[in-house]
This record gives sequence, C-alpha cells and structure tokens, in this order.
Amino acid sequence: MHLVESGGKRYLLDCGLHQGRRKEADRKNRELPFSGSSIDAVVLSHAHTDHAGNLPTLVKHGFSGPIYATPATIDLCNWMLRDSAHIQEKDAEFLNKRLEHRKSKGLADGHVVPLYTMEDAERTLPMFQPVGYHSPQSLGPDLTYVPYDAGHILGSSCVVLHEETDGARVRLTFSGDVGRPNLPIIRDPEVMPAAEYLIMESTYGGRLHKDVSHVVNKLRDVVNRTAGRGGRIIVPAFAVGRTQQLVLLLHQLANARQIPNIPIFVDSPLALNVTQVHRDHPECFDDEAREYLRHGEDPFGFQRLQYIREASESKKLNDLHGPFVVISASGMCEQGRILHHLRNNIEDPRNTILVTGFMAQDTLGRKLVEKWQEVLIFGEPMRVRAEISSLDELSGHADQRELLHWIEPFAAGLRRVFLVHGEPEQAQTLAKLLHANFGLQVVVPAPGQSFDLN
Repeated sequence: MHLVESGGKRYLLDCGLHQGRRKEADRKNRELPFSGSSIDAVVLSHAHTDHAGNLPTLVKHGFSGPIYATPATIDLCNWMLRDSAHIQEKDAEFLNKRLEHRKSKGLADGHVVPLYTMEDAERTLPMFQPVGYHSPQSLGPDLTYVPYDAGHILGSSCVVLHEETDGARVRLTFSGDVGRPNLPIIRDPEVMPAAEYLIMESTYGGRLHKDVSHVVNKLRDVVNRTAGRGGRIIVPAFAVGRTQQLVLLLHQLANARQIPNIPIFVDSPLALNVTQVHRDHPECFDDEAREYLRHGEDPFGFQRLQYIREASESKKLNDLHGPFVVISASGMCEQGRILHHLRNNIEDPRNTILVTGFMAQDTLGRKLVEKWQEVLIFGEPMRVRAEISSLDELSGHADQRELLHWIEPFAAGLRRVFLVHGEPEQAQTLAKLLHANFGLQVVVPAPGQSFDLN
C-alpha cells in the first residue's frame, strides 16, 4: 500500500491485507493511515490478497474509486474479494460461537467483528476500470501510467507512472510482484522501459530458488510416498495462480501414469471460480498452456480431479478412506477451509502437508515450514505429526538472481530504488547487491516514511 501524490491528487499503488500475528495484522488492516476519501484512485498490480485484499476496507473508510487494473485482474478480484468477505464473515461467526461457549464458563469476553462484509465487497467491485497491457491510462492532468506483464500470476502487472509538468519528466516504476521465467501457465516477466525511480519487491532478495524443472519430479515423489503409506496429501495453496499450476502439473503426472490413481480434490469455491477466469483469459497463457487448448483439452480438468464448492461436500472428505490429494485455500493457512483440513489431518503421521509457496512471518504456514512441533488451529493446540514437505520451486516470486536479471536492462537510468515487500534481512541483502552490481542508491523505507521525487 504505497501512497503517491502528484498534482494535488493522491493515488494508492495496491491495497493489500497484512498477514502475520493475528492481533497486529487485524489492527493494521482495520486502521488505515489515511482517510479513504482522501484517495483519488487506486492502481492495482494484481489480485493476490496481500495486494488487493483490503480494498473493501478502503471503501468502508470513504474511498469512491476508480480502481485501475488489467482485465484479468478485475475478473479475479470479482471472485477474490467476495470470497475474502465471505471468509471474514464466516470466521467471525465461528469464533463468536466459540467465544459464547467460553463465556458460559467465564473464560472469555468480547465479540469478533468481521474486517469487512459481503456488502462492502459488492460496493467495491463497480469501481474497477480495465487497463490493458501497454495501454496508457490518465490518472490526472500531468500523470499517466502504463502496465506491463509481471509474469507473477494471471493478469499481474508492473506499472510505470509518467509525470510531466512544465517540461520536467519523472518516471516511477512499481514492480508489484516480479514473476519467474518458465513457470507453468503464464508468460515470463516483460523487459521494463527506462525510469528514474523504482519501488521494488524484495521477497526473495536474499534467497535462490531451485530450478523449476525439478518440480514435477518432487511433486510425483511426495504423492507416491504419501499414498504408499495410505496417507492424505493436504496442500495449502493460493486460489489465484498456485492452485492452477498444481492442477496442471498433476494433470501431466496423471497423463504420464507417474502417480497412483487416487482422487484429487480442489476444495475451494474461490479456486473453482478463479480457474474459470483462467479459462476465460488464454491471451495470458504461455506456449505450454496453449498447447492443451490446441489439442482441445482443458488444462485445468481431468478424470480423477473434482472441484468442491459446497461446505457440506468439503466436510465429507473427512470420512473418506484411503489416500487422496486435497488442494485448499488460504495459501498461508490463515483462514478458510484449509484450517479445517489441517485440524483433521495434521496429527496423523501417514499424512503430508505440502507447502507450495512463500509463508509470511508469524503465519501458521510459516510455523509449519519452520517445523514447529505444536501449533494453534482455531485456538486449539495441535501436535504436528504429519510430514511437512515444501515445493519451493513453484514460488511465483523472482529470487535474488532473477530480480537482478529483471532490473539490469533499466538499472543505469535509475536515480533511486525503494525496496519493499520483504523481510528486513531479505531487503538489506538485495540492497547491498544492487549497490555493488549497479552502483544504485537504495533505500529500505520504514512504514510511513515519505520521499520527494522532484
């Protein structure tokens, strides 16, 4: 959530949900550092929750639009924001029932209020306005922006803001989340044009990913190993992007008969709707995904795969016998149906929890990756007896090497780089490399810090 002021107007670059320690995250998400009515427009890089998920709160605080995004991002947000509101309401309802029970024993007080409701989400959606890749969009008398393909998820963009006043030009690039080359489904990140200033993500600024080519073999081994002991593979996955990648890879393994003939479930109404959005936007696909379309195949559907929409059908999975795979949201294990699957399966050593992406600090997903022996799920302590396995190769974020490769073509013209969206150690490591490799002036700003680019 980056605030840009130009020509007396105020614009937000993204408006995401903070994820981490529950109380701290809730406070940050509810208490915006400005009034919503003071914001003239939002430029949205992509649909992931940590970039788009708090737009309804902005609207609750008085924002009245517009929200600019690519057509695919708008279609994803149409489902994502509704789903987020539904989860906020249902989780509050669930927790309030538990509080009532604890109150009856004199153990608790208070009441949980959802961050925002379905009504707030529905008020937000009409504010979206589509802007295609490479299409200049006017934001104010002196300010325009142009989106470029970030290669992170369907419809994701890096944006370049152009301000020209009295012949003086300033160009500010916002990276959004930079993707990786050779990921399934989507195209590689585009080469960016020249700019003077850059707000750049640093999620993996101090880390290197394993090669994407190993991911199919690793996924195959996890499925075979767990099925061999009669266990279940529980996969927390972002409904936007990661779920579709996993489905495509499992499709390939099933076609090649490299995994046993066990049921595969995608248990997420959002993932079901998002998968349809992917089908509706083949213009964003890479050659590999288009190959399925050329042969009349659905890349996101095959015989043993079942999508689950209703909560009643989700609950029935607990009664199934024998091994199966279930992919469910949320990706960081902070809310939604994945919490119920974890609660029912995490204490069985036959099962595997397969982590498929970045887990923010203090999230339940991060605790699983760090191999905590006991975690809290819905406030109850649970012993972690299931195998915890990670599929880092599917990360949608560029790693250190890939970030350096992305910035290199326009690094020479940059006056300053602002590193965001990364834990302090990752950002500081990348800052040193950017200075050493390209002689760049790099800042790792603190929340609330401001800079004059004139």
